[in-house]
Amino acid sequence: MTMQPKAAKKRAILGQVSDADLRLLRVFKSVADCGGMASAELELNIGVSTISKHVKDLETRVGLTLCRRGRGGFALTAEGERVYAETQRLLAATGAFIRGVDEIHQRLGGQLDVAVFDKTASNPAARIAEAIALFVARAPDVTLNMHVAPMNAIERGVMDGRFQVGVIPAHRSSASLSYEPLFAETMLLYCGRRHPLFGADDTHLGWKALGAHRFAGLGYHSPNMEVTQKMRIERSATGFDQESIATLILSGRFLGFLPDHYARSFEADGLLRALAPARLRYDCVFVSAIRTSPTPPRVTELLRDCLRQAHGTPPAVA
Repeated sequence: MTMQPKAAKKRAILGQVSDADLRLLRVFKSVADCGGMASAELELNIGVSTISKHVKDLETRVGLTLCRRGRGGFALTAEGERVYAETQRLLAATGAFIRGVDEIHQRLGGQLDVAVFDKTASNPAARIAEAIALFVARAPDVTLNMHVAPMNAIERGVMDGRFQVGVIPAHRSSASLSYEPLFAETMLLYCGRRHPLFGADDTHLGWKALGAHRFAGLGYHSPNMEVTQKMRIERSATGFDQESIATLILSGRFLGFLPDHYARSFEADGLLRALAPARLRYDCVFVSAIRTSPTPPRVTELLRDCLRQAHGTPPAVA
């Protein structure tokens, strides 16, 4: 009887992850975040040829093709998407380890990633810039990384450790996050100057009448979605940030809600009009969000304390 040779035991391709691997993964993450090597050149401060070599070295290291580049543009492969997701988790865990060691040494150092919902800088009630000034004065050795993202992406990022602090409109609660109210924002209903309601009398315009018009709303769970569902307003177009909603409204084909402070410059230029602002409006409260477990490091708690100090008495959360 002929004995069949034993199947060779599969060996892990990576074996161990070295500092060099982490550097390659950071380059790969930047390329994926920026949507291509040329776009990542400024962020990484290295040439495209060097970036390309690093990505090729990583592909050799993991034994996978991670991206396609050519005349059709840059795109991650299916394997590249999975490696990108694992890279985000690994780098978040690495950052948490460094912050933990700093905590042991009672030193405020390392990096802190903060994510903020878009179009908050023009809100006079927002004191995020003042909070950052307080934070930098108290922790000058910490490198701050600021991000702008949709609120659902911010929540996921805080939960998985990619962001340490998020600032978002309050809309639902997760047991894995801790929230503190910071400031309020007023949302008004707008139309563009090409819209038939722009020059019309809005004295008797109410919520029920909005069903006769196309409406643009945010495409994820948010105060915007909660209000429109409550008032039974159906979306005819979907945006995923305030900029996209504003663009849809400016087309003159859609109505939509925008922060009053953000829309003010469009109103001054005669491009937008707030419709029945005393009635067609809602207010939302912005909160800071941090992860409850593991216990947040001192540097995260310090930024939250600076946000609390900068904003003073918080608004009530409905």
